[in-house]
Amino acid sequence: MKPVEPIVLRDRGVRLEPLGLEHEHGLRQAAADGQLWTLRITSVPEPENTRAYIESALQMRKEGHRFPFAVVDEASGRVLGCTSYHDIVPVISRVEIGWTWYAQSVQRTHVNTSCKLMLLTHAFETLGCRVVGWRTDNFNFASQRAIERLGAKKDGVLRGHALRRDGTIRDTVMYSMTSGEWPEAKAQLLYLLNKHACV
Repeated sequence: MKPVEPIVLRDRGVRLEPLGLEHEHGLRQAAADGQLWTLRITSVPEPENTRAYIESALQMRKEGHRFPFAVVDEASGRVLGCTSYHDIVPVISRVEIGWTWYAQSVQRTHVNTSCKLMLLTHAFETLGCRVVGWRTDNFNFASQRAIERLGAKKDGVLRGHALRRDGTIRDTVMYSMTSGEWPEAKAQLLYLLNKHACV
């Protein structure tokens, strides 16, 4: 597996670019679109904690555990949210995709599918990953459905695995996709995006 290095990915009017402090204002606005920080099952920062959220992500990037991206609308330059590669384990050619959230106004649009297509294509076809994983809160049913629509397989549930923002302990639902499953999943993602474009 190749190292995860800075890169800009583009597809269907959406751009993924390395997250930086220059995205603070845009990320704050994206979170405010739907007051996403009020959801107990997400990691969206409160407005006053946006800078610390970015600084934490950049520290994790420096340590090699996470590579965060800002999700940007190409036409307007508006920040739509963020997503990351994380739990990067080169020795077994595995990454996970997570820390993903979008402004409420672009949820249930082509944005998430486009982002996942870009990240999965880069992971499998450029980095040479053997496995890409996801994890989500056991009560985040929308996230579970979105991950399953990608073609990922449910690996199981880690009980009592992590703290939520409200201090309760969550179970974590784990998913993954292998490099052998990627061609069919890619074909399905392209089909869904092309179908959306025709609507």
